[in-house]
Amino acid sequence: MKISGRKTGKLAFEIKQDSYTYTLDAPESAGGEGAGPSPKGLLLSGLIGCTGIDVAMILGKMRVDTQDIKITAETELTDQEPSIFKEIILSYHITGNEKDTKKIRRAVSLSMETYCGVSAMLKKNSRIIPKIYLNGKEI
Repeated sequence: MKISGRKTGKLAFEIKQDSYTYTLDAPESAGGEGAGPSPKGLLLSGLIGCTGIDVAMILGKMRVDTQDIKITAETELTDQEPSIFKEIILSYHITGNEKDTKKIRRAVSLSMETYCGVSAMLKKNSRIIPKIYLNGKEI
């Protein structure tokens, strides 16, 4: 994997990854212009994408039909520098058949414990707390 970045604004960087180009910036409150997501926000987005892809693939292999999968990540930063995530609450909101509860739990567990490389890296410094909701109810 090779990614490059070039300064394009006060604190903004244009990032090139394969055929994709996107901008990262600090929020205005930190001296940036808010021209794109923050690096830490993009890191959480990567976690959501990594585990989301895993869960969707695993559920597909288990022949579990889901109408919707939505994942949110919430965290706070430590006070000392470098500020890192204290803990990450990762909430999986899934719409599907309640008879598949065990399979859904298993898919999330496999993602978090075996397949998601982003969670493996983040867990070295931050606790990740997965919460699973099926049709609006925590399971």
